[in-house]
Amino acid sequence: MKSAKIAGIGYYVPDWVVTNQDLEKVMDTTDDWIVERTGIHERRYGHKHEETTSSMGAKAARIAIERAGIEPKDVDFIIFATLSPDYYFPGCGVLLQRELGITSSEAGALDIRNQCSGFLYALSIADQFVKTGMYRNVLVVGAEMHSMGLDFTTRGRNVTVIFGDGAGAVVVQPADKEGQGILTTHLHSDGTYAEKLAFINPGAHGGYHFQKMGLEEDFGYSDAQYGEMFITQHMVDSGQIFPIMEGQFVFKMAVQKFPEVIMEALQKVGLQPSDINMLIPHQANLRISQMVQRLLRLRDDQVWNNIQRYGNTTAASVPIALAEAVEAGAVKEGDLVCLAAFGSGFTWGSALIRW
Repeated sequence: MKSAKIAGIGYYVPDWVVTNQDLEKVMDTTDDWIVERTGIHERRYGHKHEETTSSMGAKAARIAIERAGIEPKDVDFIIFATLSPDYYFPGCGVLLQRELGITSSEAGALDIRNQCSGFLYALSIADQFVKTGMYRNVLVVGAEMHSMGLDFTTRGRNVTVIFGDGAGAVVVQPADKEGQGILTTHLHSDGTYAEKLAFINPGAHGGYHFQKMGLEEDFGYSDAQYGEMFITQHMVDSGQIFPIMEGQFVFKMAVQKFPEVIMEALQKVGLQPSDINMLIPHQANLRISQMVQRLLRLRDDQVWNNIQRYGNTTAASVPIALAEAVEAGAVKEGDLVCLAAFGSGFTWGSALIRW
């Protein structure tokens, strides 16, 4: 069975830079408060009515496709990871296909809803497709336009200040050399604490999960026999239509699961943390990345962080950071690259790549 490799990589971030000082003007927060807790100084936002998750994904994809030495029509499968799709349905995969002008190929398109670990899940799926010979050129995209659905008031500051927009993409192909490419991938989930980091409304849950857990939450449902559940005026008025996060709980879980899943991958191939040339962690919070770095005893030059400039771009964060590291010459042929992510669900994963 052949191994798979990342043959081309690209990223795109909008040119609209939003600083912490900009956010100070619309909510009760400060630059010092944001930097101390997250490490973030600025983030990018897509231009309203001009950019979307799929359009940004297409820009990153075109770069990855060109660097892979193929044309868009050569893509025979698309995997798109996002939590901020253009439409509730259909997914961004088919919209990306249309943006790239390759609908006539009728290549399959799969949408991944694994939030922060979405790109790792997508990459693992692409790895299996290529290794088994089912597809030869799999386009994997992680993209987000968080700015369209955040609460830009003091009520939402703990979440809103963290997130930014952007896209990253890779083309996965069969590897040319023995020992090159994706060595191993590892995926995990635990739905016990699904509501600790979630975008609950609008949705079709009808309060079911809250009732089952014995939690009292008024979503403003009426007594109507049909419908009137997906979204209510109460949800809008009370701010229940924005993401929620219990930051400290998520932080504690992340610093536990990140090292675990990284060590799992290393042990699978008989290596250790000191063998890593570059760790690309999901850019959730600079403090999480720094703690993971200390736990694994890695040097600064072994870890790539860019959350300071882009914020948390969820499914896009790993491919954006990896593309930046490659472009900067920090990742070279033969290097051992480790990708790792943890997020909503909770879901988490890792991948080891011989570049």
